[in-house]
Amino acid sequence: QYGTAGFRTNAKVLDHIMFRMGLLATLRSKKTKATIGVMVTASHNPEEDNGVKLVDPMGEMVTPTWEGYATQLANAEDDDLLMALKDIIAKEEINMSQEAHVFVGRDTRSSSASLSQAVLEGVSSLGGLNKDYGLVTTPQLHYMVCCQNTRGKYGEATVEGYYKKLCQAFIKLIKNASNCTDDQKHLSLDGANGIGALKVREMESHLGKELQISLYNDGSNGKLNYQCGADFVKVQQKPPTGLEIKPGERCCSFDGDADRIVYYYSDSEGKFHLLDGDKIATLISTFIKELLTQAGLNVNMAVVQTAYANGSSTRYLEETMKVTVKCTKTGVKHLHHVAQEFDIGVYFEANGHGTVLLSKSVEDKIQQLIDSPNSDDEKKRAALLLQNTINVVNQTVGDAISDMLLIEAILAIKGMTVQQWDAIYTDLPNRQLKVKVADRRVIDTTDAERRALSPAGLQDAIDALVKKYSLARSFVRPSGTEDVVRVYAEADTQESADALAHEVSLAVYRLAGGVGDEPKPLH
Repeated sequence: QYGTAGFRTNAKVLDHIMFRMGLLATLRSKKTKATIGVMVTASHNPEEDNGVKLVDPMGEMVTPTWEGYATQLANAEDDDLLMALKDIIAKEEINMSQEAHVFVGRDTRSSSASLSQAVLEGVSSLGGLNKDYGLVTTPQLHYMVCCQNTRGKYGEATVEGYYKKLCQAFIKLIKNASNCTDDQKHLSLDGANGIGALKVREMESHLGKELQISLYNDGSNGKLNYQCGADFVKVQQKPPTGLEIKPGERCCSFDGDADRIVYYYSDSEGKFHLLDGDKIATLISTFIKELLTQAGLNVNMAVVQTAYANGSSTRYLEETMKVTVKCTKTGVKHLHHVAQEFDIGVYFEANGHGTVLLSKSVEDKIQQLIDSPNSDDEKKRAALLLQNTINVVNQTVGDAISDMLLIEAILAIKGMTVQQWDAIYTDLPNRQLKVKVADRRVIDTTDAERRALSPAGLQDAIDALVKKYSLARSFVRPSGTEDVVRVYAEADTQESADALAHEVSLAVYRLAGGVGDEPKPLH
């Protein structure tokens, strides 16, 4: 099934899928009369896996109806493929004489070159014109598709154009930072032995001396995503292999295709501290809100989270920052969609995937302030900062490179250390577990996946367990890819969070048809 991550599995079985996604992208291009993107990647999965994602005209993820067509085409028997194609053409009333344009990109996996070739052949076989960008990050391909379809209004549809736009805006932002020492300009980066490391190396010449990056896990001798990368750091709550952290040193990790980022550091006692998507969303939204106030702009702004967001971050945003917080289902496409409902929408999943979306009207208001002879100096300065913030952001999708530049600029302008950023609020201790079940579909949820509708009695059991602990909450949701139920719990202490997670896992095991051994308590 085509999901949020597209198709993703062992690379050996993907040839026919790639060819068919080339066919589908060509049909989508003919239907929309626009350029469509196809990215060959399995993101943070192990190196032996691969996958494919389709990119719609504005750089967003493909629409749900076409996700269904992707599933239909991928699962059609060879003899039925032509009928499946004809079915899509008829349903969508596609004019097959319409020109089609498809951009294709790939990550650094050994299987990616041949699999992207299969995509290109699929495009050609339906008469589509393709452009092979070769090795690019997933966000770069999204960016290129958007640039192409906005006829250059969003930027130039080249990797060089991407670097220039982001880096020039970053340098303009950094000029507003006073007394930045070389230490503050230094960042240690774990590239997950993936495409992000290659692209950061390419970009460095555009940054001058404004940001000095020490690159680790750059792909020269390590295995992609193996004991490194954003997903490893987030799940294991420890630094990646190959990066020795000095106390207080600011570090970050990309994932395999560079659309996620997390920050971290070690304190003077050697304790590891993670700053995940919640902390990133808080830093960025606080910065933007302060600039909007200085510029005198009254706009509708929100931070969009999922049920996995730490309760402390939600409380801080709502109660201290007075920012609207919206909760939606897990999956980037859901967050992106809700963020679009606001003048400014900041969204980050806890895993570090996120970005900022700004409406055209906000961009116009900022430009008017900059151009107006009546704007005072403070308002004009704030408006210019907002404009450069917009230009550092990749609004099409979460982008580790773009997010890194924005975070680095904000910390420099605010004169904040990574410890001061971390201290904005303290995360509630939490625990995530998974329970194997015979069929994940027995779990049905509502309220942005925060409450279980079925099986009967499960939500009542969770409610009773949560009441036993202080500052506690817990929810369960079916995995999107395997027959497991994911359990999340948080409470005022780690012991309580662990105990609650275990007790909820037992309830899931008993009420939702658990398989294998009963979940054991955590020690």
